[in-house]
Amino acid sequence: MSERLYFRQLLSGRDYAVGDPIATQMRNFAYLIGDRETGECVVIDPAYAASDLVDIAEAAGLRLTGVLATHHHPDHVGGTMLGFTLGGVRELLEKTDVPVHVNAEELPWVARVTDIAESQLTGHAHGDKITVGAFDIELLHTPGHTPGSQCFLFDNRLIAGDTLFVDGCGRTDFPGGDSDEMFRSLRYLAGLAGDPVVYPGHWYSEEPSAALSAIRDTNYVMRPQTLEQWRMLMPG
Repeated sequence: MSERLYFRQLLSGRDYAVGDPIATQMRNFAYLIGDRETGECVVIDPAYAASDLVDIAEAAGLRLTGVLATHHHPDHVGGTMLGFTLGGVRELLEKTDVPVHVNAEELPWVARVTDIAESQLTGHAHGDKITVGAFDIELLHTPGHTPGSQCFLFDNRLIAGDTLFVDGCGRTDFPGGDSDEMFRSLRYLAGLAGDPVVYPGHWYSEEPSAALSAIRDTNYVMRPQTLEQWRMLMPG
C-alpha cells in the first residue's frame, strides 16, 4: 500500500506560489494525498496559487477529486479577511469542479471568507471519513484556533493545520478563537494512538514534521494537564 500512496508536503513560496512575497513570508504548507493506482488525489489547504497545486498533482499522473480545508483563514483557503485578499479555493473551483470538505462548524466561516456559496461546500462531523482510492482520511474536529478547525488522520500521519505545530499551536485571538477549546483539542490530539507523524499548517520550527511522541515531550503547549494549568500558561 505504501507504493500506492502519493503524499506531498508543499511549502508556499518554494514549491508553489513561487516568488509570492506573502506566501514566502507566511510559510504555509499545503498537502496532496493520492492513490497512484486509481489516480485520485485531494489537496489540503490550497491558497495563494491553488492552480499550481493542481498542476503538481496532474504532473504526477493524478486527477484532483476534492479539497479538504483545515479552517477558514485566507492563508489556508484564500479569500478576504482583516483587510487582505488571497487566491485559493475559489480560483481552484474555476479550474476544476470538485467537492470542498470542511467541518460543519466552519462552513459559514469558509463561505463568508471565500465568497463561495454554502451550497458548494460539504460540511462534516467529527469522525467522518473521506476516501481517496484505497485510503481513508479521518476528519477530526479540533476547535480552538477557529470554531471548526479540523485535523486529518491517515496512514499514521496527522495533518494538523493550525491546531498543533511542531513547536507551539495556533493563535486563539482571531475571530472565533477560543483558548479553552484549544486546550481540549490539544489534549485530545495528545492521546491519539499509534504515534502518528504530525504535519503542521506552517513551517515554524526547525523540522517540518515530527512524531507526536516527540511533540508531546518538547512542545510547551502540550505540558499543561489541566485547564487551570493551561490558563496560567496562556492567560486570556
